[in-house]
Amino acid sequence: KKSEIEQGKAIVSDLGGPKVAVFNVDGVYHVLSNECGHQGGPLGEGKLEGFSVVCPWHQWKFDVTTGNCLSVGGSSVRRYEVAAAGEELYVRV
Repeated sequence: KKSEIEQGKAIVSDLGGPKVAVFNVDGVYHVLSNECGHQGGPLGEGKLEGFSVVCPWHQWKFDVTTGNCLSVGGSSVRRYEVAAAGEELYVRV
């Protein structure tokens, strides 16, 4: 539910397989794989800075809108499509 994710924060959700990080950036929701492409750090526990999240393990930075790594060119994490219907969020896996 949208109400579970504070603005400027993230939650981790298990989608029955992949764990994802769901980010709330100014009321717009973005979903990435929860595992950093570097060494699998938990992106959902990272610091959200505008449209980027900083991995708490080694400070790699990822754009939450694309999944692209802003620290190391050519690296990225999977981005998932997300849609809202009322209070519910739906993620395409």
